[in-house]
Amino acid sequence: MGATPLAWSLSVGLIIALLLFDYFFHVRKEHVPTLKESAIWSALYVGIALVFGGLVWVFGGTDMGVEYFAGYITEKALSVDNLFVFLLLLTSFKVPRAGQQKALLFGIVFSIIARTAFIFVGAALLNKFAVLFYIFGLFLIVTAGRLLAEDDEDDDADNVVVRLAKRFIPATDHYDHDKLFTIENGKRVMTPMMIVMVAIGGTDIMFALDSIPAIFGLTQNVFIVFTATTFSLLGLRQLYFLLDGLLDRLVYLKYGLAAILGFIGVKLILHALHENNLPFINGGEHVDVVEVPTFLSLGIIVGVLVVTVLGSLLSPAGKALTVLGNLKRHSLEYLDKDFVDDPVERAKLWAKIVENEDKLKDIERKYFGSEGDVWELEQLLRRVWDEQGRYEKATDYTR
Repeated sequence: MGATPLAWSLSVGLIIALLLFDYFFHVRKEHVPTLKESAIWSALYVGIALVFGGLVWVFGGTDMGVEYFAGYITEKALSVDNLFVFLLLLTSFKVPRAGQQKALLFGIVFSIIARTAFIFVGAALLNKFAVLFYIFGLFLIVTAGRLLAEDDEDDDADNVVVRLAKRFIPATDHYDHDKLFTIENGKRVMTPMMIVMVAIGGTDIMFALDSIPAIFGLTQNVFIVFTATTFSLLGLRQLYFLLDGLLDRLVYLKYGLAAILGFIGVKLILHALHENNLPFINGGEHVDVVEVPTFLSLGIIVGVLVVTVLGSLLSPAGKALTVLGNLKRHSLEYLDKDFVDDPVERAKLWAKIVENEDKLKDIERKYFGSEGDVWELEQLLRRVWDEQGRYEKATDYTR
């Protein structure tokens, strides 16, 4: 069952209104969002998505409702994985803390546009070429394997899109708050903020290639695919600041996402076999295979995410990586005057550094990495204490 033109109009209107509200009332004025602000607005956006899902269930029926929630939860989990790369990009480009909101909002808008294009193109192709179900299924299984094979999250900030932008548009290496262009030596030039947005936009295209086949494995209803995907992205900016400091702790997230993508990939192939019309498979006739109901899919997805998150938060490795990751990141931020120059924010950063440094005493030596990693951490902390003006011989907590 599809959706009426009225449902499409109201949904698109709501999405545009939320994006405009987010920009004019939060992002337009440069500031660093507090934890309370991020928590409230993250909860609000999740609440809007859940209410919307309830309306889909009421007016569209149980099947559409279940498909929406299965798609929303899957896409939300994948969007959290996107935050890891956003964090790497923002850190790599040394984006000032107060200017990160604008870069993230641009990334979200670009994600929505890119995913919308992929959704409509994908839906049109699936209607004409059933073989794409096989291709999407295999692609997701390969993607799941690639997630498991990766040693860490790494993304080249200086990708081809960024290099082209630098080559053809005059640019400066200095930020001018959150402005995209500034005047330097009497010429209008592009700031690194524009470069960072281009980098985020470029990586979003790759994210769309993974996420769209995943949700098509749960439903082929274009309205559900579009709304579930879009609502999973709304509020991602607030979620970034809310999860700041916890991202490094979700050490098992990639295993959970790999399991979900692998499961959906198998589900797509089973569906392709059931709807088969390829002459070299069973003579072009459908194959009697078990298809996984959407209700069961929803339960499996939720179950995998719960186990993954709890395992990450409660494991010694997760707790250790949280302390080490936050200590290194906050120290580098503190040493970079361009990142944050507000005295209040610098004081908060210093408090976080001291708090995490105290926690080092409770971490087992095996979690510190190699001797080189230990030495680098010690040198970094000495630089921070020296910058603070209270340098003292660092206690070696790692022995």
